Amino acid sequence: MFKDSFKYYKARKPPPNLEHVIDPMKPSNKNVRKMNVDFQSETGLGVKFGLKSMKEWNIYEFINIPGLILLQNPFTAKGQQEWIIKCLKEYTEKPNITNIDAHGLLSNNETWWDTCFGTMPRKDLLSRLRWTTLGYHHNWDTKHYSENLKSKMPNDLKDLIEYLARILGFQEFKAEAAIINYYKMNSTLAGHTDHSEAYLEAPLFSISFGQAAIFLIGGLKQENSAHALFLRSGDVLVMSGNSRLKYHGVPKILIDESKPWSSMPNSSINNEDWQKVNAYISDSRINVNVRQVLKPGQLNL
Repeated sequence: MFKDSFKYYKARKPPPNLEHVIDPMKPSNKNVRKMNVDFQSETGLGVKFGLKSMKEWNIYEFINIPGLILLQNPFTAKGQQEWIIKCLKEYTEKPNITNIDAHGLLSNNETWWDTCFGTMPRKDLLSRLRWTTLGYHHNWDTKHYSENLKSKMPNDLKDLIEYLARILGFQEFKAEAAIINYYKMNSTLAGHTDHSEAYLEAPLFSISFGQAAIFLIGGLKQENSAHALFLRSGDVLVMSGNSRLKYHGVPKILIDESKPWSSMPNSSINNEDWQKVNAYISDSRINVNVRQVLKPGQLNL
């Protein structure tokens, strides 16, 4: 059962045995197979988004989880640095909504970034950041989206996800809403399904940055068994087709010793910003979840 697997991988004493966690980085892994994707349409836009050449990309599908796709870290180290900074500095600003705003912990003129990293930093707020919403803002009480709770999706994130979607064959995907989750090492994300969107046939896109995680995905019911897989910094996970409405969650965050984001900051990146972000991400994970809300041709809710 999903709950049993979640409890097992969440445990600290004794820690779980990770032998059966699916790891695409192991060449001998028989749970995944490489997908054939037509890269001939590459236009060089990847550089704009901080992506490696498509020749370096590895894309996998999971044999026992139809519709689940993993694009294994297509980002350069510089690209990861840029997106991590955006997630912490830009996307936590209004009109985006964070859990910090919801609890009234900032004044109208304050931002989470300035409050945590300014001249009189409030370090207590560093670990209290849990989520931010962009575009159509997810209402945590009603579990619905509405036209009354909506702001503009950031163009850079919208363009990145729609670019990846086209390459993976989801030509009509529209990035209309995002939830960014911020995890500390002891954080978890309980099992759930994503069914608030009007168009449930569209895939979900999920990008990981920072420390690694065990991602658990089960079936349509909590009573179904679950598979566990590793997600590392830069990985793009796509839940499409039969996997779109399955129970999933994150029972454990793990230290990623490889630190693919940690090269010397590029000259185009503010070194002061990066030093702040690098300290934050040393014991944190960021997960960017992007979804389409409206049905094709639908103009509003």
